[in-house]
Amino acid sequence: MSEDQKGRPHSGGTRGGHRSAASRWVASKWAAFRSSPFLPAAVVTVIVAAAAGLFAGSYTYNMANPTPHRIPIAVVGPLHTRTATAFVDGMEKRLNTSLALHPFATGAAARRGVEEQEVFAILTVLPRRVDLAVASAAGVSVAQVLTEAAPAVAGSVGVPVRISDVKPLQKGDPRGLALFYVSLAAVILGFVGAIQLSVHASALNPAERVATTVVYSLLGGFAIASVVDWWLGAIRFPFAESWPILAFTMFTTGMVFTMFNTLLGRWALIPTWGLMVLLGNPASGGAVSWPLLPSPLGQIGRWLPPGASINAQHTAVYFGDAQHAFPFAVLAGWALVSTAVFLAWHHRRPGGGKRTPEPAAPPS
Repeated sequence: MSEDQKGRPHSGGTRGGHRSAASRWVASKWAAFRSSPFLPAAVVTVIVAAAAGLFAGSYTYNMANPTPHRIPIAVVGPLHTRTATAFVDGMEKRLNTSLALHPFATGAAARRGVEEQEVFAILTVLPRRVDLAVASAAGVSVAQVLTEAAPAVAGSVGVPVRISDVKPLQKGDPRGLALFYVSLAAVILGFVGAIQLSVHASALNPAERVATTVVYSLLGGFAIASVVDWWLGAIRFPFAESWPILAFTMFTTGMVFTMFNTLLGRWALIPTWGLMVLLGNPASGGAVSWPLLPSPLGQIGRWLPPGASINAQHTAVYFGDAQHAFPFAVLAGWALVSTAVFLAWHHRRPGGGKRTPEPAAPPS
């Protein structure tokens, strides 16, 4: 007869009982954790840590080592001469990129191409030398890359080069970063204002919420432009154009957060921060010109509010006679969609519906 048959108790039931008790204990602890403030605190901790790494990685990837991919350059003069061929081939080899050459009949026509921001420099081919005219205002990082490479190439191929700048930056912004920081302020303060409204003024009805966003955007845009121009003198803005651009940017990013807040509630900052800061700002072309950005990002950035704001502001300041409708259409598209989603779905947001009437005072 086996030991079990002799009456030794079987341990399987005990083990099963222990497992069942342990499962119940784990389930109870998990239920308590889920209902406590520690769960959202843990989620926020993980998100902040991940966002910190992504933030540093995004900006480093886009800005730390800008590499030219395809630089549009105007060409005036015969392109197939030995002088032109030697210099262009030498530049492409040294930069490890291709120069997108756009022939123009005259220097004046090429200058117009610069004003329209179709090209970033003008290469004039002469019988025994070339003239390279960069346009720092069109893209200071591109101008720097070209002016650093051209003398070395000229020496190696035996083609003298004369370098000039046909569109310099303003004296108060020698590195060309002021407009980037100005637009960055408008982007971030636009959605930070919307966050504060959702926290401190959730009782506003939808029309009041949109109207308040308009007001703080107008005041914020005016404050940014007046401090940078009138107080610091860093950038001389065409005020009547630059102020509305900044206000439009703040309103757009504010309504983008408001849309995500309507759809996602307390986690709305995650997609807003991702679109505007992690992706939109480094891909905007403000700190690094788009020909030096990783190719997909240079294209995507133009369709996001930060890139649209930079493009509109940059053109207003430096190329006022050649303003384009595209960046304004991008801002308008984001603003209209975001506002429409908010107005259609505001009942999902706490405080987004009708204001709760105050109870009537008891009769005296």
